[in-house]
Amino acid sequence: MKIAVFGAGAIGGYVAAKLHQGGADVSVIARGAHLRAIQANGLTVKSNGQTVNARLPATDKAEDAGLQDYVIVTVKANALPTAAAEIAKLMGPNTVLVTISNGIPYWYFYGLDSPWRDHVVESVDPGGRLFRLLPPHQVVGCIAFHAAEVKEPGVIEHTYANRFSLGEPDSSKCTRAEALSQVLSNAGLNAPVHANIRNEIWLKLWGNLAFNPMSALTGLTVDQLAFRPDLRAAARTLMEEAATVAEALGVRFPMSVDQRMDFTGSVGAHKTSMLQDLERGRPMEIDAVLGAVVELGRLTDKPVPLCAAVLAMLRGRARHAGLYPD
Repeated sequence: MKIAVFGAGAIGGYVAAKLHQGGADVSVIARGAHLRAIQANGLTVKSNGQTVNARLPATDKAEDAGLQDYVIVTVKANALPTAAAEIAKLMGPNTVLVTISNGIPYWYFYGLDSPWRDHVVESVDPGGRLFRLLPPHQVVGCIAFHAAEVKEPGVIEHTYANRFSLGEPDSSKCTRAEALSQVLSNAGLNAPVHANIRNEIWLKLWGNLAFNPMSALTGLTVDQLAFRPDLRAAARTLMEEAATVAEALGVRFPMSVDQRMDFTGSVGAHKTSMLQDLERGRPMEIDAVLGAVVELGRLTDKPVPLCAAVLAMLRGRARHAGLYPD
């Protein structure tokens, strides 16, 4: 089984190194100083006091890696439209595309038994271009419950969790998801296959849509956002608004708002990925994490006034930093 990881950052690099350590035939598509460091010194992952160095093929040209059995895509949602054509070079008609990203994925409505079946979410896929370039019928969804950070080029620090939930967009039970689950499990990752991957999407998004934007706007870590009463109240309102949208789409949450906030806060003084991106001058996953929620609120006729207000402020903050288009 040939596996390419497209995007070897905090998530992708961790997964690639673990797969390599587990004996998988894996290569990475990366760029810039990070790629050069991987090519020169291997991919280093620090986790729980242990250091793993994976010497694995790395390139910035997808065609050099060739066609793959599985392509694991870990670029941020806002970068996917730009990367899509390059990703497609790794894919044949039987290649499985595994998308790991925050927020609502471009294929969200593919095969969904609902009035909105195959609806295009414009916030993440303007004009349906991704639907055409990266066919949803080849997708296995993956949600990463995992925290890591690129500390320097070629070096990733993993801080907690290693669950990578898998599922078919059309909720079918398919051997391709089970096969990937086995490979990931052999690499020491927790990779359960879910009958309804959208419940997992929303479980992670539920926290991200509140804590990521609030962290970018305040500069605070997740423990402060979760446990300061005034900030917790704001997060609660955002999450309660979003829950009405998710439930209108048939999603069921396995925990309460308070349990979800406590789970996030228990991570401690962790900077969200959105805050990390802002501090480093990189575009943030604004539209997949919050813009899509506001869009789906309109689609389902569910009012989300605070989500819309925070979205406007977040976009304004990003524009001020030159990280979001006018």
